[in-house]
Amino acid sequence: MKLYEQLYTDIKNKILNGDYQNNEKLPSIRDMRYEQNVSISTVQEAYRLLEDTGFAISKPKSGYYVLQPLTDIQLPDISHPKQQPVDVAHWDEVHALTSTKTQDGFIAFGRGNPKVHLKTLKPLQRIHIRIARHQSQEFLKSEVGIGVKAIRIQIASLMEKAGRKIHPDDIVITTGCQEALSLSLKAVTKPGDIVAIDSPSFYGSIQAIKSNGLKVLEIPTHPETGISLTALEMALEQWPIKVIQLIPTSNNPLGYIMPDEKKQRLLKLAAKYDIAIIEDDIYGDLIYKNPRPRSIKSFDTEGRVLMCSSFSKTVSAGLRVGWVAAGQYVEIVTHLKFITSLASATLPQLAMAEFIAQGYYKKHIRATKKQYQYNRDAVINWVQRYFPEGTKMTFPQGGFNLWIELPEEINSFMLNEKLARFKIGIAPGPLFSCTGKYQNCFRLNYVSEPDSSIEQAINIIGDQAKLLLR
Repeated sequence: MKLYEQLYTDIKNKILNGDYQNNEKLPSIRDMRYEQNVSISTVQEAYRLLEDTGFAISKPKSGYYVLQPLTDIQLPDISHPKQQPVDVAHWDEVHALTSTKTQDGFIAFGRGNPKVHLKTLKPLQRIHIRIARHQSQEFLKSEVGIGVKAIRIQIASLMEKAGRKIHPDDIVITTGCQEALSLSLKAVTKPGDIVAIDSPSFYGSIQAIKSNGLKVLEIPTHPETGISLTALEMALEQWPIKVIQLIPTSNNPLGYIMPDEKKQRLLKLAAKYDIAIIEDDIYGDLIYKNPRPRSIKSFDTEGRVLMCSSFSKTVSAGLRVGWVAAGQYVEIVTHLKFITSLASATLPQLAMAEFIAQGYYKKHIRATKKQYQYNRDAVINWVQRYFPEGTKMTFPQGGFNLWIELPEEINSFMLNEKLARFKIGIAPGPLFSCTGKYQNCFRLNYVSEPDSSIEQAINIIGDQAKLLLR
């Protein structure tokens, strides 16, 4: 064992034993150096390892702080949705949640956008400005077809970290992940076909299914390991399902990571019934611990997985740079892209390509996912403190969404209405289902740093939930 690994182990054990408390500041690198009689580089490597394994978080110009593993979290039960194909509903509610302009001071726990006012994104702003000023002819060109080659090369390198080597020419650039999902559905279905999804499932994905005139079959899903393969196979035997659509890595809204063995079994099921898989990997780079989990696409040898993603959750939803690695469907997806929107904006593609190539994206991801993990733990602690007895919640392994299950008597739509007068919003649970499930559940994002205003807002949600029990 190397010296920095020994120091890491000693500090980790102190954290686990309670010698260092949650949120407590660790000794400075210089102080730890003298205390342990080691070099500065040894302490730096030990602290970095504590960060990578989720036991500490670094705050710029402040130092390293302890993250103690949370305990006694009561997880929701495996879901039990209605086992028959249904039409998609709830568009009016989804539209209201995503399009309503918020007042000043409104805390939008229901939105799914990342924090954009971050120092790590300043290089991207500078790159945008420089390209606009000095490369106007290049960014004003319309890259008809699969998109700017520079960004496709960088995306291919990111996908390799998820376990799959993809040629840049097999990647189609889209206007966000939503277009990637919609094009993928068009490529493998026709109106009236059935799509199997995990349940609960992201309402944006569900609305993409609606827009293509398809039916949904919700499959029971475990909050830690994902979709039930037993239930899925029973559904495949009973119904003419054409495609499986899911978010297996840092799932939205449950936050789970599907184990590799289960991803392989899912792929075998798809091969057995000769259907496609649409893998939404939009949160894949926001997994808290290293290494990044492998994608379903990484196990695919037949090209039946269409892997969709974008920078909307990792960088900014406003960029609208998405993509799909469509496997055997790449030609039809390319054609669909052409007839749907011809091309995506060039400037954001050029800027993101340079942002990644110069190493800024890696630094940004490292900083944000550690911050989100820190935020998660603080918010979970407050939910445990302020919410009604019997509340259950997930324990996300990445991203920034928490799924909360309240006592059955509470209606999350009613709760959201009551919260509006406090300038607080949540995402009610029924939006994540097509069968009227999850009335007592809601999704809550934790993108904002957990300061006193966030704690107060969590307290208010808990108080209003308790009032609905009376």
